[in-house]
Amino acid sequence: MQKSGHALTPEFVLSRSSGTAVKPKDFDWLEKNIPCQAACPAQTDIPGYLEAIAKGNFREAYLINLRDNVFPAVLGRVCTRPCEPVCRHGWEGLGAPVAICFSKRSAADFLQDKEPVILDPIYTSTGKRVGIIGAGSAGLTVARECALWGHEVTVYEKYASPGGLMIQGIPAFRLPRKIVEKEIEQIKRLGVDIRCNTEVGPELSMGKLQTQYDAMVIATGALTPYMPSLPGDNLLGIEHGLTFLKEANKNFQTRVGDHVVVIGGGFTAVDCARMAKRLGAKTVTMCYRRSQKEMYIAAHEIDKMQREEISFRTHIVPVEYRGSEHVQSVRFQKVALGELEESGRCCPKPVSGTEFEIPADTVLLGTGQTQDFSWLDQRLSETLLNDEGQFKAGAATITAIDNVFVAGDVATGPGSLIDAIGHGKQCAREVDRYLMEKQRHIDIVYIEDAKETGRTRAMDEIPRQTMPVVPLENRTVSAEVELGFNDEVATCEASRCYLCHYKFEIDNDLCIYCDRCLKVKPVEKCIVKVSSLSHDEKGRISGYKVSTSSRDYNMLYIDQNECIRCGACVDICPVECISLQKVSKQTLLVEEGSITDSKLS
Repeated sequence: MQKSGHALTPEFVLSRSSGTAVKPKDFDWLEKNIPCQAACPAQTDIPGYLEAIAKGNFREAYLINLRDNVFPAVLGRVCTRPCEPVCRHGWEGLGAPVAICFSKRSAADFLQDKEPVILDPIYTSTGKRVGIIGAGSAGLTVARECALWGHEVTVYEKYASPGGLMIQGIPAFRLPRKIVEKEIEQIKRLGVDIRCNTEVGPELSMGKLQTQYDAMVIATGALTPYMPSLPGDNLLGIEHGLTFLKEANKNFQTRVGDHVVVIGGGFTAVDCARMAKRLGAKTVTMCYRRSQKEMYIAAHEIDKMQREEISFRTHIVPVEYRGSEHVQSVRFQKVALGELEESGRCCPKPVSGTEFEIPADTVLLGTGQTQDFSWLDQRLSETLLNDEGQFKAGAATITAIDNVFVAGDVATGPGSLIDAIGHGKQCAREVDRYLMEKQRHIDIVYIEDAKETGRTRAMDEIPRQTMPVVPLENRTVSAEVELGFNDEVATCEASRCYLCHYKFEIDNDLCIYCDRCLKVKPVEKCIVKVSSLSHDEKGRISGYKVSTSSRDYNMLYIDQNECIRCGACVDICPVECISLQKVSKQTLLVEEGSITDSKLS
């Protein structure tokens, strides 16, 4: 690893000229200038893998993802994409965000490795044993990380197959099962022992497992359906969406009748609606009590649903199920949105006299799930849980028992796969710190010199590429709808990325103020004349004052928000006072007093 460079003055955006940096201003630069990575719960090196794809290095891109988010091919299909709304390319006037999720899938599609990809262990065997309850995305993430760090890992899963909601909840037409199976196999081949059809409870108690392992991780998810009480809720044909999806995903033959009503505004509700359509329903109506803007799903999910001729009604709530023995209709009432709740969304208020009915042979409830702790030993339950049935946690992944940890939805409540993976990574670090009685992983900012980015102004004008899909008439319960980019389209889409992990900066002590860079700049405000920079109490640059005349023109400043990373300024500078560097967030391994970089190969 390159030795750390010398410290820099406050006029520079980072604290050091090269190598390892750990000051607040360094991490602040990353968060502000690489918003996609900051928004990703797993902190994936998004510009790093987009750059690799743009160069046709699909294997490198896959490996970056595999290290950071564990399930690249899975997330390339079903990630909730928190990175895309904040992508610089989607800012006002700059076009549509880069198709980050689809690009992740491309890295997997063109990997060319038929066999599972196995990461090299980071540490040798520690002799420590970790037991994990639950083989969903969070539990498997903890397992993968701990195995790489030298711990012996056993996962207990009550269902017949590992994967959690990746196989039980998400339909195959969104996520082919062979994709899940391959990426789980990559975890198993690290030595992780996954024991399916093994339920922790009265016969195999948590208390007993505690005596066998140095650390235990509870990653059982939040899979207990929440069923709101309404008149007529005992009628046949009313079912929670997650229960329906588990059965439909298993046999593809669930009968739903001609008319299906889906209640809810989240991913479960959308998956239920799309599955019901494939199972033969003539009409599917999705009903939500708030506005489309306040739904937990992104616009692209709504678009997919509507393209499959699924009706969508907002600002209504169910008040009664009607029928004799079997449900025949749902009575709804319109609502108006009132004041903001703690969640940041408006509270629905019923509007009297607005009742109406929608025919229904089947009603599917996407009304949420909760955690289930009935399997816990009573003694442990009393120690771990408070009166509300939640963990007495000292931190996000720590419990009231030193060697018991929690990961994923069981700790946070229902969330997305990428949320669970991010939380699982946090948990794994806490487990490792506890087992080794020291911190073996340190986040740092790594700065290295670069020659060029390869970006041109023309790349800014490339439109977001369209994902090809299966025609409506060919959509079945198992046929994957999205077909994936070809390699040419994949590299073209990735080339749209602004490569925000590259930093251009002017050393004003060397600058001769010839203004040549100002004449070639492609964007009006990418390089600005300033009279001064402002800093906060932690030394971070918080803004600048634009120069208004030659008298107060003290320096040139590159605004990273405006910079398109083309390098025209570097090429034109006669005194080489403009530097180009690559800046990335990395994890250093601390072992026996030395620091080594786990990501440099």
